[in-house]
Amino acid sequence: MQKIFDEVGSLDKRCYEEFSLSEDILMEHAANSMALYIEEKYHDKKSILIVCGSGNNGADGITLARLLHTKFDVFLYFYKETKTNIGKLQYKRAKSIGVQVVTKLENADIIVDCIFGSGLNKTLDKEAITLINTLNSFEAIKIACDIPSGIFNNGQLDTVAFNADTTITMGALKTSLFSDTAKDYAGKIKVANLGIQRELYETNSYKYLLEKKDLKLPFRNTLNSHKGSYGHLNVVAGCKKGAGIIAAKAAFGFGAGIVSVVCHENLDLPYHIMQTHFISENCTAIAIGMGLGKYETDEVKKILSKDVKKIVDADLFYDELLLEVLDEDIVLTPHPKEFCSLLRICDIADIKIDELQNNRIKYVEKFCLKYPKVVLLLKGTNVIISQGENLYINTYGTAVLSKGGSGDVLSGLVGSLLAQGYEPLAAAINASLAHALAASNFKRNDYSLIPSDLIEEVRRL
Repeated sequence: MQKIFDEVGSLDKRCYEEFSLSEDILMEHAANSMALYIEEKYHDKKSILIVCGSGNNGADGITLARLLHTKFDVFLYFYKETKTNIGKLQYKRAKSIGVQVVTKLENADIIVDCIFGSGLNKTLDKEAITLINTLNSFEAIKIACDIPSGIFNNGQLDTVAFNADTTITMGALKTSLFSDTAKDYAGKIKVANLGIQRELYETNSYKYLLEKKDLKLPFRNTLNSHKGSYGHLNVVAGCKKGAGIIAAKAAFGFGAGIVSVVCHENLDLPYHIMQTHFISENCTAIAIGMGLGKYETDEVKKILSKDVKKIVDADLFYDELLLEVLDEDIVLTPHPKEFCSLLRICDIADIKIDELQNNRIKYVEKFCLKYPKVVLLLKGTNVIISQGENLYINTYGTAVLSKGGSGDVLSGLVGSLLAQGYEPLAAAINASLAHALAASNFKRNDYSLIPSDLIEEVRRL
């Protein structure tokens, strides 16, 4: 996993003060990283348009223009005249070697956005909106420098934003790049080296980007074992019984030794899935909430009181009964609407979904500060998983998962790992990665996924 930072100004300052690296040195290396990426990946292209703003993001673009001069047909366009001292110096250097400055926007093979980056601190004016819309309309390879222009530091969109194929961010990963909104604009994210290795440039962080290599599948390395060695998950089925059955199938396919569906009505289950009318005495984890609907409060209260690990989803996020178990080893997997309800029940915030979506990390942090033992998995385009002050972001989710039943599969995966002995945080992280990576491996049309397809892809990981 990689570290993520809310801001990197303090990291740059540390480079100046502790490592004697000047602003000029950092900028030269940042631009060189961008230049090397462009030369290697797009060596067959001829022209490049670099659009610069008045701040240091624009200065990065001027430096890039100088480094790519003669290797491409480079055209430098200024949205605003450069204002910073380092920008004026870079412009002097670029002009001295003949970099061409243009006053009219014309298409090129590659367009590089160096307009605002992380420096956007006010609403876009009409001129900026027209500029970004024009750039987006061009058929070209689009690269953003640091952060796509139009995205604020909280990751939210102003009016429009530059639609990048790739964002090359300076020095370290930034929180703003991993909002659900930014996902449609940032494209692939690369980190530019600033003349110092990342492990030296970066300091401590409590936010992390999950990677494929972080996935730890529940492989069986002990030969002397039996089904009980791999746990017994109880899945509580409610009014919408299909949700519980989907979760049970997912759990069995992800390694749980025994999976039982708890339901008072007789169910038509696969032969390998057991049924019980009450929680099993030997169960090692419980999954509850999926499709629960209307339920008997005393019965659910009794289930929640069981001293085993639990994954809670869906309908229980609307019931104050949940407050009684928020000091236990428990995983919560709400979608945004459910999380808004949970925030209200916990007396943390009374907000609408739009407010949550604009500040997902903020409200996850508020909740986990109040309930540090709980593992919270907030569903979304980018999944946020948090416990205490540590926060992890899974960016592998795709629109393939925007189907009924996908969340029930996830609940089953989490429950399976809990039953097999994973700690709650590890269960949430690994289940989320398996869920998203399985979806990304789905080869049919992206609208056609059904839960059984997703379970099958999980089995192939």
